[in-house]
Amino acid sequence: MLPASEVDMTTVKYTTQKIQAPYLTGFWLKLFVMLAETPIIGSMIMIFLQKMNRGAERFKNTVIPEAPMFVPEFPPQESEPSVFGLEEDGKPEERVELALQCLPDYNPGCIWITDPAAPFRYWKIRDYAYAYRSKLTAPSQVAESFISAIEESNNQNPLAPLLISYDPDEVRRQAAASTQRFEEGSELSILDGIFIAVKDDIDCYPYPSKGGTTWFHEIHEVKKDAVCISRLRNCGAVLVGKTNMHELGLGITGNNTNFGRCFFIINGSMGGGFA
Repeated sequence: MLPASEVDMTTVKYTTQKIQAPYLTGFWLKLFVMLAETPIIGSMIMIFLQKMNRGAERFKNTVIPEAPMFVPEFPPQESEPSVFGLEEDGKPEERVELALQCLPDYNPGCIWITDPAAPFRYWKIRDYAYAYRSKLTAPSQVAESFISAIEESNNQNPLAPLLISYDPDEVRRQAAASTQRFEEGSELSILDGIFIAVKDDIDCYPYPSKGGTTWFHEIHEVKKDAVCISRLRNCGAVLVGKTNMHELGLGITGNNTNFGRCFFIINGSMGGGFA
């Protein structure tokens, strides 16, 4: 396809066409819209207007010299240093492994400090992955701590639920399967045994997708995982449930009148996912 910079604009001539249609305002416009949206009558009106303006004829007589493009065309891009290209059709486990190579080396000696006076730390994915592989803990043990924390959160006053769809038995089942894989030395990826909560507007079977409402799950039945969730599941992630969120995501405060408000630990607008 010819680049836009090489198009000779002097040979291009744009001619406006006169459109024949009634000029309507007020009551007559409302009446026309009502008739146009009426079955059979509306179709007849549209057919008449198209014939009067020769719409189909103009398309047939239009000459486009360029060949049609069925896929987007991008200029070749030079490879960048320290950047890995991930194949879209690759296995999720392999893509995670390649992404892991982009991170700095993990040094457990700087992380695992037994001093009780050490500052608070957010434990991250590689911290849990190291702990599992070093037999310091297991996904089933973490699951029990997680379930206790969720139950404590659900009993707070005022109510501040982090998860609005949650099944502790399902969490234990996934964690037990991950623990067994670690015992057999057949863990799936660095995400194996990592606990991940799913925002309530993303499908994650068997939980309903409510979008923070009391009705959306009644018109939208979840029959399978969303693609992103299925790939996380293939990597061994433990999907713990659906997080509270601002109703239909129409706000940033996480104040949900249906399930309760999430109190953020720090900034953010992800509701229960961030809390």
